[in-house]
Amino acid sequence: MRINLGFPIADCGFRTADLESFIAQSRNRIGCLPIRNPKSEIRNRKSAIGLLALAVSLASAAGQSDAQDMPARLEQLFRQGVEALKAGQLEKAEQSFLAVLSQGGKAAYVYNNLGIVYQERGEHLKAVPQFREAIRLDPAYGAPRALIGASLLAVGQVPEAARELERAVKMMPAEPLVRLQLARAYERGGNVPAMVDQYSALSEHSPSEPEYAYQLGRAYRKLSEWSYRRIMRRNPRSARIYQTVGQHYVLQGKVDLALRAFQQAAQADPSLPEIHLALAQIYFESGKQAEALREAEQELAIVPESRAAKNLKQKLEGR
Repeated sequence: MRINLGFPIADCGFRTADLESFIAQSRNRIGCLPIRNPKSEIRNRKSAIGLLALAVSLASAAGQSDAQDMPARLEQLFRQGVEALKAGQLEKAEQSFLAVLSQGGKAAYVYNNLGIVYQERGEHLKAVPQFREAIRLDPAYGAPRALIGASLLAVGQVPEAARELERAVKMMPAEPLVRLQLARAYERGGNVPAMVDQYSALSEHSPSEPEYAYQLGRAYRKLSEWSYRRIMRRNPRSARIYQTVGQHYVLQGKVDLALRAFQQAAQADPSLPEIHLALAQIYFESGKQAEALREAEQELAIVPESRAAKNLKQKLEGR
C-alpha cells in the first residue's frame, strides 16, 4: 500500500542500520586562452585543467605587461615559453622559463608558468614549489594560489589545498573555476556544509546555469546524509531517526513498519511536528478513523496552522 502523507518527505532514512544502506545506495599568466566553459569544466574530473586555463588567462593580463620590464633577451625567452606552453610543447616551455630564471628574470609570473608546465605533466610535487615562490614574490597574484590548491589536492594534501583555495576565492570571488576546485577540496575533506556554500554561491552567481543547480542539489543530498550521520552518532534513538525510518518505509509501501517507526518517533518526542500527521494519514489509509482523528487532533495541537491536518480532520468528521 502506498501512503500519501500529504506533505513533502525526505527520500532517505531507515532503521539505524538501514540508513547506512540507503546512504550508500544514493551516492556519487601566458597567452589569451578562453576560460569560460564552466559546464565542461564541472564535468571534467581533471578540474586542474580548468584552473590551468584560468591561470593562462590571468597571466595574459599580468605576465605580458610585466615581461616588458625584463631585458629584451629575457622578454623574448619568456614569450617563447608562452607560445610553447600554448602549443602544448611542455619541454620547450620548461627550458624557456628555466632560462629566464637562471638569467635573473625571477618574477612571480615566470615561476607560475613553470609550475603550470609541471602541473600539466602531472608532476605536482615539482609544481608546488614554483607556485609557492610565485606567491612569495607576489602575494596579491591569485593564479598561483588557485593552482597550488589544485596540485596539493592532487597529491592528497587536502587541508592545505583547501586553505590555499580559500585564499584564492577571496582574491577572485567571481571566478567559478576556483570555487569549483574549493568545493572539491571541501568534499574530499568532509566539510559538507562548506561545500554547499560554494555551490550555492555558484548558483547565485549564474542562476541560468543548470549544471550549477545540479551540483547544488547533489551537495544538499550529501548534506542530508551528513546530517543524519551526525544525528545517529549523537543520539541513535532520536525522534528524527525514527521519523526518517518511517518515511523510508512509507516510500517502500511497508505500512506496518512505517507505523511502528512513527510510533517510536512519537514516543521519543511527542511534540515533534509532522509525526502525528504521518500517523494520522497511515491510520486513515488503513481505515482506522478513530485513531486517525486522534492523531490529526494531536498534530493540530502542535501545529495549529497545519493545513494538511485540518483537511484530514474535516474529512474524518464528514465536513
